Amino acid sequence: MQGPQALPPLRTRIYIDGYNFYYGCLKGTPYKWLDLLPLFEQQILPSILVTDAVGQPRSFALLSSPSLKLFTAPILETVAKAPDSVSSQSQYHKALRLLHPEQIELIQGYYAVQRVWVKEVDEKQPSKWPRHCQEVQIWKVEEKQSDVNLALQAYHDAITGQIDQAVIVTNDTDIAPALTMIRSHTPVLIGLVVPTRDAARRPNQALVERVHWTRTHITATELAACQLPRVIPDTRRPATKPVSWYAQPELLQEVIDLARPILGNRAQVFQWLDTPFARLDGQRPIELMETEAGAQRVLAYIQDYIASVVHTTRPALDPP
Repeated sequence: MQGPQALPPLRTRIYIDGYNFYYGCLKGTPYKWLDLLPLFEQQILPSILVTDAVGQPRSFALLSSPSLKLFTAPILETVAKAPDSVSSQSQYHKALRLLHPEQIELIQGYYAVQRVWVKEVDEKQPSKWPRHCQEVQIWKVEEKQSDVNLALQAYHDAITGQIDQAVIVTNDTDIAPALTMIRSHTPVLIGLVVPTRDAARRPNQALVERVHWTRTHITATELAACQLPRVIPDTRRPATKPVSWYAQPELLQEVIDLARPILGNRAQVFQWLDTPFARLDGQRPIELMETEAGAQRVLAYIQDYIASVVHTTRPALDPP
């Protein structure tokens, strides 16, 4: 007599609001060079217990093409906060496409910049109604279409039967109507991952009420465990992690500038940084660069070496 047949895994796809994810999880951290696929496939999703409509536990598997849809917009140089913001984002998007050409799909919106008139809060009378306040002109910068694209894509994939489960990564309530429609018109299960580090922000209740399960945060440990390789090869030009995305970018740049004339070029500098040395307790210089104290240790070695070269003949930056 045969027992009950095992239910097939839920066909799952991830939908990430890139703007919400960046400002909730990555801004101001050394984790921006993030490999999204293993973050969800190996870290986040295995921590979730999914049950179906009758309360039965279900396994799930990511669809292969694509597994994940990232909704983002190219940064405009006119509003970028750092000189390398545009190039850094471009390198990151290129890295994702090179490493996961089938599994990660980037769906782009755009930034709109316009001058608008708004009502200014009266500092002397903060409770004064807007209609009684004077107008001032400001620059208004908005990311356009990302939330709309996410809503449409998730609903389309659900209504056409492509997925059994949608994992939505946002804390933006603009997506709430789409979640309501998915639940009303399809049997698709919906999971919510709130893009915040270590529960720094509360999940919006309007989203929690519309999903089947919620993961309230992503840990720094999970982000650190899922970093992309420093260089992603390409037939034309590789994608390379920006210096400004390291933990100690100013000190790292100083190390690079000092070591390049000795070692020959940037690639050789990073090869040296990536080599473990006994005099650094078996650590690689690039690992030490994760902390200010470690970075200062590497910097001090190079400075001492340069000073000694003036008086002695030594090989080019021998192992420390």
